[in-house]
Amino acid sequence: MSKFRLSPRDVLTPDALAMLQRIAEAGSFAAAARTAGMVPSALTYRVRQIEDALDVLLFDRSSRHARLTPAGAELLREGTRLLCELDAVANRVKRVATGWEAEFTLAVDGVINRTTVFELCEAFLALEPPTRLRLRDGILSGTLEALTSGQADLALGVVTETAMPENVEFLPLGNQRFIFTVAPHHPLASAAAPLDDATIGRYRAVAVADSATRGGGLTIGLLGGQDVFTVPGLAEKLEAQLRGIGVGFLPECLARPYIDTGRLVAPPVARQERIAHIRYAWRKSPTPPGKALAWWQARLADPVTRVALLERRSAPGAPKEPIHEAG
Repeated sequence: MSKFRLSPRDVLTPDALAMLQRIAEAGSFAAAARTAGMVPSALTYRVRQIEDALDVLLFDRSSRHARLTPAGAELLREGTRLLCELDAVANRVKRVATGWEAEFTLAVDGVINRTTVFELCEAFLALEPPTRLRLRDGILSGTLEALTSGQADLALGVVTETAMPENVEFLPLGNQRFIFTVAPHHPLASAAAPLDDATIGRYRAVAVADSATRGGGLTIGLLGGQDVFTVPGLAEKLEAQLRGIGVGFLPECLARPYIDTGRLVAPPVARQERIAHIRYAWRKSPTPPGKALAWWQARLADPVTRVALLERRSAPGAPKEPIHEAG
């Protein structure tokens, strides 16, 4: 025996785990040694090293057969799992070397249709790429911040009110018309139209908090001195306005079903109509894009895809997807 005791890390190598697996499958040290082309004493010595390092017995030697102890069975279970993971890592490394990103993160603003996003994710993952795909929520300037801070590789739903940094490339995704809406029982529903800012400002607005962690964030559609009820997303904003808790602007595609069924009212307003210009963006790089980014860019180049990302297909009722915006 060695003068110095080996540590578990010294002895639990892939080769050692494979050796233990051969012994368990062969049922004896002698049979496993023949399979490995080793003398039995050398095999036994290596097992003893592992047992000494772990301070456990891995095999019951009270009979002619090598039977795993409970500790040995647990090591073999975990060892088999580790060997499989090592094989998977090796395969991933080989595939990443072909140009695929190891991980790809999408920052998705609340104005983006989540059903379409998941349809695109499903198509991407059907390729069985070595890339791990991640989604993260973004709201207003927080969507762009996720990209510029390196927390995302592609941002969907960047609004033009946000200044675009020089190291970011972007393309138009489409436009969103926002309309002022109130509940039928809200006082503004029966007020004289068109509603001016002074009239609107007397009532509570519902707004969504910007997800940016630096700076003051972006505020859209709010009036100075107006009471504000802040919510985390468009789903909550819509719910608040349906209940008459407050008023505000909603994407027309989201509000229209509720207007058509009388659950919301869209009184004319004096202020200029708001059209939001929505973009998708990614960081500039001196090298060609990875295969994951190139795949998403190719899909977003399709006009049908861009339209689908900005439309709502929900029927009247509570929204079925998490969506966010401010107004």
